[in-house]
Amino acid sequence: MENRESVGALLHVVRDVARELGGGGVAADVALEADLERDLGLDSLARAALLDRLERRFGVRLPEDLLGSARTPADLLRALEQAGRPRPGPVSFSPEAARGKASPAGESARAWAALAGVPAGAATLPEALAWHATREPDRVHLRLWEPAGAAASHDSPADAAASHGSPADAAASHGIPADAAASHDSPADAAASHGSPADMTMRPGESATATVTYGKLAEAAGRVAAGLAQRGLAPGDRVALMLPTGVSYFETFLGVWLAGGVPVPLYPPARLARAAEHMRRQAGIIADAGAELLVVPSGMRLLAAALGGRGAKRVDVVGAGDLAAAPRRERDLSPRPEAVGLLQYTSGSTGSPKGVMLSHGQLLANIRAMGEALGIGPGDRFASWLPLYHDMGLIGAWLGSLYFGMPLLVMSPLAFLSRPVRWLQAISAHGATISAAPNFAYDLCAERIPDEDLAGLDLSRWRFALNGAEPVSAESLDSFCARFTRCGFRRAALMPVYGLAEAAVGLAFPPPGRGPLVDRIDRARLETAGRAEPAGPPTRRVLRVVSCGRALPGYEIRILAQDASPAAERQVGRIVFRGPSATAGYFRNPAETARITVDGWLDTGDLGYMAGGELYVTGRVKDVIIKAGRNLAPQDVEAAAGAVPGIRKGCVAAFGSRDPVTGAERLVVVAETRLAEHAARQAAMRRVASAVSEALGVSIDDIVLAPPHTVLKTSSGKIRRGATRDWYERGGAARPPLAAISLAVRDAAPRMAAVAYAAWAWTLFFALAIPVWLAMWVMPGPALRRRLAGAAMRSFFRLAGIPVAVRGREHLAARRPCIVVANHFSYLDGPLLAAFLDPEFDFVATRQLLAERFKRALLERLGVRFVDPRDPRAGIADLADLAAAARAGRSLAIFPEGHLSAEPGLRPFHLGAFRVAAQVGAEVVPVAIRGSRGVLAPYTWFPRRGALEIAVLPPLVRAGGDWAAAVDLRDRARGAIAGSCGEPAHSSGIRPDPQ
Repeated sequence: MENRESVGALLHVVRDVARELGGGGVAADVALEADLERDLGLDSLARAALLDRLERRFGVRLPEDLLGSARTPADLLRALEQAGRPRPGPVSFSPEAARGKASPAGESARAWAALAGVPAGAATLPEALAWHATREPDRVHLRLWEPAGAAASHDSPADAAASHGSPADAAASHGIPADAAASHDSPADAAASHGSPADMTMRPGESATATVTYGKLAEAAGRVAAGLAQRGLAPGDRVALMLPTGVSYFETFLGVWLAGGVPVPLYPPARLARAAEHMRRQAGIIADAGAELLVVPSGMRLLAAALGGRGAKRVDVVGAGDLAAAPRRERDLSPRPEAVGLLQYTSGSTGSPKGVMLSHGQLLANIRAMGEALGIGPGDRFASWLPLYHDMGLIGAWLGSLYFGMPLLVMSPLAFLSRPVRWLQAISAHGATISAAPNFAYDLCAERIPDEDLAGLDLSRWRFALNGAEPVSAESLDSFCARFTRCGFRRAALMPVYGLAEAAVGLAFPPPGRGPLVDRIDRARLETAGRAEPAGPPTRRVLRVVSCGRALPGYEIRILAQDASPAAERQVGRIVFRGPSATAGYFRNPAETARITVDGWLDTGDLGYMAGGELYVTGRVKDVIIKAGRNLAPQDVEAAAGAVPGIRKGCVAAFGSRDPVTGAERLVVVAETRLAEHAARQAAMRRVASAVSEALGVSIDDIVLAPPHTVLKTSSGKIRRGATRDWYERGGAARPPLAAISLAVRDAAPRMAAVAYAAWAWTLFFALAIPVWLAMWVMPGPALRRRLAGAAMRSFFRLAGIPVAVRGREHLAARRPCIVVANHFSYLDGPLLAAFLDPEFDFVATRQLLAERFKRALLERLGVRFVDPRDPRAGIADLADLAAAARAGRSLAIFPEGHLSAEPGLRPFHLGAFRVAAQVGAEVVPVAIRGSRGVLAPYTWFPRRGALEIAVLPPLVRAGGDWAAAVDLRDRARGAIAGSCGEPAHSSGIRPDPQ
């Protein structure tokens, strides 16, 4: 039945059922591979309804066991084929549905040929390239624009110099710092370095220097693959690429893949005069990767060959032009999805290179997730100046465009840095709908583009202006919008995003078209208590933090407290994640891999909090410093500064510190010295700044010359950069070094108090639980046992200092039968309801709890009823038993979310409780529990002091026992609880208002 009409009809039915019966509107995405329960929110009852509709829609009889065996629409498709050729009626079918994105109801069908731009069946990007090249070889993939006279391939030293000349390290970082980018004294200076303004300016309608089609790219990449094979490259061998932006880069990168190799992108030398020094700095990465080959522009081959004998093994140096001259082989290699497809080096320096391993499948998974989050379509176009050795430029801009078939306009980083208006002119001329850059690039445009250059700019088609790779500043967003609204730019296009190399590139995106969401928080509470509390009166210290949105489809983000437990809403902690592109680790570095792995999650090294279900990044815990989008190893900065005469070697700390005004990360160096004279200290500071600039091509934002023993160290002599940063940010530079010691003691006090409270709470719990447990074995009847357990829990909350406020009790008075439904955020929720609800209620729990002997004995003594959500057929039988109990006059208490989740937020509700209520005509009483996650986080046993609230809400009733009545009860109950539980309702359309 693999025909378009039948697939479309199937997805149409699934989408309708998911929208009507699925939990909380989670049916935004419907694809053949979607999980019916996890992705679409269809519980056992909803799946039973789906099967019934499919039978009526297709005129077939489906097997009874399909209710339990079908996990995806693809399973249903196979069952329909086996049941007989289906006869679907007319149904609209759109490209969005085929890509797994539901189209609006009533949308007219578009031509199926529009789907030709997306190789949905490809397992790797090389397969995607072949797909495009076979079907549309003449379709334009790349347009390269450069100054007149510069070859598109940059295959000579002159070309490299033309692309990356002075400022020295502009293109060698993810773009250079704004102050360095502004180093030209006048426009004439810029023209002298990079050609005249007439040569470099992008005008509307101007053609690119080079145009590359899919067919030509695949052909050229095949020749490169043949050249690599001639040089003995074997599958899995690493190939270092030190090439500037140009046609040769794209051909060589793909050629490595077609030869079965693993590309290792390196940033190219900033200028030819310093190429040798640059090569020496890259030796550590090349050696760590164990690269077999180093590919450079042909004109640099002899110069680069000097590097060959410096590593643990000899590295062959080859010119890109030499590889491309080989005749193409008959057949290219097809890498497996699980094979390593890329090594991304996170430090970009020789201090501690770490190669992030990403498989071919992981790269494609991240690209698809980002495309799904953005809703990329056939009409989208990308424009980029981002360097191709950085994940945002390489994966986000280029490889994403390659997969989705988007025309990509590319310019060199320096073309933007020397004249930022070129980026916007490229977007205007190319009609780009998508472009991305770090925060500093938006600042650069807002500050350095003169008014006269805005004439003719049309930014109205730019619908996704992604801002990532470094801290996002609310002020920068405001300034950019204020400056370019006159050019048609819309604030709703701004998309602050979050990602990291360990996830390939993207991890969290905001909803498309919403615009930035800015949280105003109390800076003092953030600094002293680690809480992101909303700011009060305007006179108080306020910090504006920009939301990065929610995790991409298929990914999860969690905030961990200091004890590694899930943090509460608005509690600052470490950001960890997991998902389909989470790296397996660092190449040949198990120690560093183990350091970032936390119970199956990966530690990002960043700090943040969740509010309203969205991620807010507040700082960093790992040592890597982000400077103008470039990741710097602090060891490199410290080594350069420590070599300066007068500075105590080994007594230097380098770290990133958030600017309190702009929110950008500043590079700070604290260096110990015994120099006392003012002139000598000033000279030493200048030498430190010069040494770091020469070695790494970055400028220091603040240098602190401190007396000996100021830089904090561990007992083994390692630099404590985080502690030194805290000392600096709290004014330690103006106080004696011993202030840092008292600061550390003060910081430890809250943790010690938390441990003491947890110990007291557990002591109290067992003191009450043991006698209650013994009494339950001699007391008759579940009701009496429930009263005893409830009294014990009320005593526990009172003695533990956990106040419990209950409001709305009148809504339960004399109501028989009724069904109480409550949100489920913590292990405390069941005992809490048992303590403060009528003991005559029968609690309903998952049958999986019966697997543990202690819990089973306790729950059975309390008369708990059980359902099995994992077995659809058994689950329906369990619901029938519940309906019989309700008809007999029993009242039920149910958690319709079904299970706990570490992620804050109200999850979709299962339909079972509401189906029972509709069938028997029972009232549904929503109960909102607030604060339990903060007292005892899910899947942890570390209690914290806090306040709890139980809100019994007005009862709901709906006449009729059909599906519509059950769905109506569910949605109304969830909406009522969402308004009182204090956490966002996931996938329900409830979102905080943007500021």
